[in-house]
Amino acid sequence: MTTTKPTQLLHLVFGGELTHLDGTEFRDLSKLDIVGMYPNYASAFAAWKAKAQGTVDNAHMRYFIVHLHRLIDPEAPGS
Repeated sequence: MTTTKPTQLLHLVFGGELTHLDGTEFRDLSKLDIVGMYPNYASAFAAWKAKAQGTVDNAHMRYFIVHLHRLIDPEAPGS
């Protein structure tokens, strides 16, 4: 009997100042804000929302959620 381990749903939250409002190119990669890694989308979303709301006065500042589990194992269910 074999058991399958559940896939970890790793999420990375990060952000920085963009060069253009309609793009995704960062102005200075050395100033990226790596917020953290999260085990599920809900906690990643909460961290993203807090950071996004905290930088609302800077129109060029953007935060993103990256679904790392999709990059690590694209063949896994849910990716």
